[in-house]
Amino acid sequence: MEIFGNLALGFEQALSWSNLSYCFIGVLLGTLIGVLPGLGPVVTIAMLLPITFGCRRFPR
Repeated sequence: MEIFGNLALGFEQALSWSNLSYCFIGVLLGTLIGVLPGLGPVVTIAMLLPITFGCRRFPR
């Protein structure tokens, strides 16, 4: 029955407010840039990649 405890722990971590907010921000940015004509997934990743490494506002 230890597997159910581990499963509950995983869902608790995945559904935390910080993780859900990161997912929402990612979906929002992906949609906003995805609707621009001429910009595909590769260009979007290239534009947003420096944000992931340079953003120090959110502690890890």
